[in-house]
Amino acid sequence: MPVPTVHREVRLAVRPRPAQPLSVDHFEVVEAPVPGPGPGQLLVRNRVMAVTAVMRTLMNSEADLFMPPFVAGEALWGLAVGEVVAAPGGGAEAGELVEHRFGWREYAVVDAAEAHRLDPEALPDPAAHLSQGPSAWMGVVRGAEVRSGDTVFVTGAAGGVGSLAGQIARLRGAKRVIGSTGSPRKAEVLTRELGYDAVVLRGAGPIEEQLREAAPDGLDAVFDNVGGEQLRAALALARRGARFAIVGALSGQATGAATAPVEIDTVALTARGITLRGIALYDHMDLIPEWTAEFGRGLRAGTLTFPHVRLSGIERAPRALCELLEGRHVGAVLVDL
Repeated sequence: MPVPTVHREVRLAVRPRPAQPLSVDHFEVVEAPVPGPGPGQLLVRNRVMAVTAVMRTLMNSEADLFMPPFVAGEALWGLAVGEVVAAPGGGAEAGELVEHRFGWREYAVVDAAEAHRLDPEALPDPAAHLSQGPSAWMGVVRGAEVRSGDTVFVTGAAGGVGSLAGQIARLRGAKRVIGSTGSPRKAEVLTRELGYDAVVLRGAGPIEEQLREAAPDGLDAVFDNVGGEQLRAALALARRGARFAIVGALSGQATGAATAPVEIDTVALTARGITLRGIALYDHMDLIPEWTAEFGRGLRAGTLTFPHVRLSGIERAPRALCELLEGRHVGAVLVDL
């Protein structure tokens, strides 16, 4: 198929103010010339991209993250899977699938060294490479070190990470898996479809009281995506030797906050030997092949599912991110381009 001369990309039109809800008015979808690849580069036709909560934080120019913030007036970026259409310097063959970080556009020029070539047989659906499963696997296996017989609490359990973390905890032998979410509809999905034993519902009363009822014997491992009141409640219920993986801070990310402070009783931590471990995937990239193999086996055997929603068309991408931050969807949010 011939390459067109123009394509569409999504740019950050204006930075949202701190704590301001994100809206489609903060974006613009524009036509731009299709870029030409140089030596050592690939031209990729993007097929599907992911939107994630951290993208709201990246709209804050003062965000102190390991990723550069978005720039007003320029195209956004994020993980995407696409098909190589040209590789003048080699590095890949036309038609190969690659994963890269230049989503939010229909065509992307990617340095061949930065494009991850995908095995089309590794996962039943190439879009599953855009799951947040690597972060979930990392947090369960290396962060919280979930063991057989554990009672596990996953905060933000209906999101792209949490919807897989609970399943992984069960695979690792957890005896009881408890999640938190923000709506009765999502709670029903968690217990009926994703293997959670109980759900703590944000807005339905004090989190600590609900968690005590769900975990009367306390918690052995916690996978925390949220922070705030939910982290404090989990610490109150932590058994001696409990392990906490601090993976995200959704309590602040939804409004673009660059910090999410939580008051912690350090006496309780030391007295009960509790471990709090902040953990991020960029320090554990070696786990991705392990996760991909586990994910592929699980999807084919039916022991794992990939909860996600897919919207169609690049013009839907801004709305997709807004809906994600509003908590409308269960699992990952993807956009077919």
